[in-house]
Amino acid sequence: MQTLRIKTPSTDGAGGDAERTGTGPGRDLSPLLAGAATAVGAVGATLALTDAGTPLRGPCTLFFLLAAPAVGIGAALRGLEPFGRALTALAGAVVLNMLVAQAMLAVHRWSVRGGVVAVTVLSLLLLLSLLALRKWRSRKHTQE
Repeated sequence: MQTLRIKTPSTDGAGGDAERTGTGPGRDLSPLLAGAATAVGAVGATLALTDAGTPLRGPCTLFFLLAAPAVGIGAALRGLEPFGRALTALAGAVVLNMLVAQAMLAVHRWSVRGGVVAVTVLSLLLLLSLLALRKWRSRKHTQE
């Protein structure tokens, strides 16, 4: 049996922040990319819910259906390395989408809008439960 070691970020600020200390236009693009991904996902959900007849509806909705649960699952896996975390979150998002589709087909209630709403609700529940758990842990930690 193999033991997995989870790397925790350094508290002294040293280590992997060497790329971020430089100056230049490509210094830290992660907030910009996160904003763009959020916008594309929101457009995809909106286009799916309004049943718009644009060719962007399919790719944007697919991006939303993969990204929304992946963000929730990725937030739960904070201790993993970035590549493993992204791969696991994407695989979990595919599994969640397949379970939603299978459940909707089993009860004969399949619809695109219903699937988008179900995935949205499950992703939000996952994120909100993680936030509540972290808040509870921090409150418990400060009381000790």
